[in-house]
Amino acid sequence: MTLHIVDHPLLHDIMARLRDRQTSSEDYRALTYRISTFLVAEATRNLPTREVEVDTPLEKTTVRRLASRVVAVPVLRAGIGMLQAFVDLVPGTEVGYFGLQRDEETAQARCYYEKVPADLGAAVVYLLDPMLATGGSAAMAVEGLQARGAKDVRLVSIVAAPEGVELLSQRAPGTEIFTAALDRGLNGRKYIVPGLGDFGDRLYGT
Repeated sequence: MTLHIVDHPLLHDIMARLRDRQTSSEDYRALTYRISTFLVAEATRNLPTREVEVDTPLEKTTVRRLASRVVAVPVLRAGIGMLQAFVDLVPGTEVGYFGLQRDEETAQARCYYEKVPADLGAAVVYLLDPMLATGGSAAMAVEGLQARGAKDVRLVSIVAAPEGVELLSQRAPGTEIFTAALDRGLNGRKYIVPGLGDFGDRLYGT
């Protein structure tokens, strides 16, 4: 498994504002879009391309176009905040959804909704989940995608904990992870520290 920690001065500035408890939900949504744009650009860096010929206003020339099918799968509900940046950068993206909910007592995930495109074998599939904490939800989603034929699954998270990275490396070792920060770890309630708090609550003001 490969862990990519995306490094950029502008990204650091966005992360500082996302971490700040005083940031409003309105600003949080805008910041999530901006940081997701950075992460998606990095996560799609090595997508395969093919050469095609086009007519410019002056002459014919050879250009490169995306050659692979791309599927984005946000984990409900927080992953929805990352989706718009993805489809804006990759307009032909197909979209699926995983609804996963963590039990606050056990920190175990359960799946309550699932809708993904069929025939994922030839697709590059991006799982969008802003917080990789224990790794249980991400592993469940990756395994669900693999059960539907996905061979190339990449997780895009805004913040990750070492515990989640370790669990995902054990249960889904072929998964690439793209994140803006690898934080210290999990607290007694299985929240990432220093972290961002509850991402969905901050995103939607609940």
